[in-house]
Amino acid sequence: MPKNLFTDLSSFSGRKKGSVEFQIFHLTDRVVKLTYHFRKHSKDYSSQRGLWKILGKRKRLLAYLSKSNFTSYEILINRLAIRGLEKN
Repeated sequence: MPKNLFTDLSSFSGRKKGSVEFQIFHLTDRVVKLTYHFRKHSKDYSSQRGLWKILGKRKRLLAYLSKSNFTSYEILINRLAIRGLEKN
């Protein structure tokens, strides 16, 4: 497994590490790594709980970004190839 799956996205390396976009990028990277981990360790329930927490945090950050800067939100979703938030 490669150490970092999203290293080809060089636009995030220049960003500040505290920005919302970088945080979402970093959480998505962790989700992919944990998903790969679950292929071998399907009964690792404590890691599954951690994955749920990461997904919840990413969802909250995506909601904040969609409200504050919608164009940046759309660009980020397309680059990371993740689903957007449901519109109620």
